[in-house]
Amino acid sequence: MLHWIDDSLPLPPASAALGHDTELPGLVAAGGHVTPHRLDEAYRQGLFPWYSAGQPVLWWSPDPRMVLYTAEFRLSASLRKTLRRFLRTPGCALRFDSAFDRVMQACAGTPRPGQDGTWIVPAMVRAYTAWHRAGRVHSVETWIDGELAGGLYFVNLGRMCFGESMFTRRTDASKIALAGLVAACRARGIAMIDCQQNTGHLASLGAREIPRAAFLAHLAGAVAAAAPVDWSYDESSWALLWPPTPP
Repeated sequence: MLHWIDDSLPLPPASAALGHDTELPGLVAAGGHVTPHRLDEAYRQGLFPWYSAGQPVLWWSPDPRMVLYTAEFRLSASLRKTLRRFLRTPGCALRFDSAFDRVMQACAGTPRPGQDGTWIVPAMVRAYTAWHRAGRVHSVETWIDGELAGGLYFVNLGRMCFGESMFTRRTDASKIALAGLVAACRARGIAMIDCQQNTGHLASLGAREIPRAAFLAHLAGAVAAAAPVDWSYDESSWALLWPPTPP
């Protein structure tokens, strides 16, 4: 049974999601508005909003869940070469939170695979931008020749990251941003990035599906970490992506 809610009601738990014997497996609830307060409630219990213009807000918790363990990030030889070239080229830089609004708008104009339109409707842009101002949402940006070439935005609660969306305007620019996020997560003791849904692109980079129960178990411990995370760019984090140098 689908739960209909308004802003006065709490979200149902992830265990209330519709099953695979229904048309919308993983759907937990519908209704209410997307606000920073509601987003915080949702993400802490493994839910996220995903809906299109003209629909009520739909709250999801799929089973299985696509995640990227940061230790399992697949750095191909070609991407490693691209990263090393990027890091030594003048005019190229990775930045955090220097152009969040631009990243959000660029992602809003990038449909997910298999979709004609964007799921990042104006209400979502407003809510995540407000949550960014509160320090919970961040951008990773790939800059090439002084221009924003690609990037992504993500949610951070405790020692948990939730990847939301990415865009690219230059070859491999979004992959560079994701690699930068993985390196930063490794440096900060963050073991998992939630990817929500399965895509071939994410799978090629090492993401995989795990049961919802396993995801929720990891989530509970990770979001409980009280110490805030500093997302200032640290160039030394890149070294955590390379194989150890033999003695």
